[in-house]
This record gives sequence, C-alpha cells and structure tokens, in this order.
Amino acid sequence: DGFHLADAELDRLGRRDRKGAPDTFDAAGYAALLGRLREEDGDGIVYAPGFERVLEQPLAGAVPVPPSARLVVTEGNYLLLGTGAWQRVRSRLDEVWFCGLTEAERIRRLVARHERFGKSPEQARAWALGTDQANADLVAASGHRADLVVPAEVLGG
Repeated sequence: DGFHLADAELDRLGRRDRKGAPDTFDAAGYAALLGRLREEDGDGIVYAPGFERVLEQPLAGAVPVPPSARLVVTEGNYLLLGTGAWQRVRSRLDEVWFCGLTEAERIRRLVARHERFGKSPEQARAWALGTDQANADLVAASGHRADLVVPAEVLGG
C-alpha cells in the first residue's frame, strides 16, 4: 500500500472517492523499485515506502531492504493486471500467487478493516460494496494469470 498516491494528489486528480483503484497507485514507481531491487549491486540499502493505516497515507522510505536480502516478498491486488505500468510490475516478479476468498469472507474482512480505521458500519459496508467491489472484480478477472492459485479453503474463507 506504500504506492498509494497521497490523498492530496488524489484530490487534485479527482480520484479520492475511488482510493484503492488501480489508477490511484504509483504503479510505475512500484515497478521501478522492483527493478532496482533486482539490479541492486549490493552497495547499500534500498528503501521502500510503507503505509500508515491510522493516517491512511503512504510513508516514503519506511521499509529498508538490505543488500543481503535474497528473497523479497511483496503483495498487492493488481500484480496480475495486464494494463499500464502494472505490466511492468508483473515482469519484475518471479512468481505471483493469487489468494482466493469467498465473497462473503472478503466483504466481512473489508468491512471489519474499514470499521477498525474509523468508518461507521454503514460507511464501511458501502465502501466495501462500492469502490472495493469494483476493484475486486478487476482482481478476480486477472487471477488466471497467476503462477499459483491458493483456494479459499486453504485461507480459511
């Protein structure tokens, strides 16, 4: 989530009401970071951004990746999208696993997370069934591109 655009930029672009959609991330920056991690010559730490849930904002330079790191695990909803800069992200990953959840469990988890970070139950459910649902549909449609699909039963939902 460290590659979310800041709320100020989302406001400028008129996209804040869709925060979490593919075009509300700096996918090109994410691809560049992944490329840098693959090509790093071992001379120093590479810093990746983090995400502060309480603020709902990205934090630059929050995750140090030392040159000794031999395995880097990253996650994201759009790793398998075949459009825009997301294609460059996928080309810099050795494997992408798709983790499936039932719709009911996905919605339950999203609503709980939105409530945990300040939305009312009504706001949380509306966001999960609106913006989040549109994003989930995109993610599900790209699942066939995964190297491995982890079924819902394995994930407890």
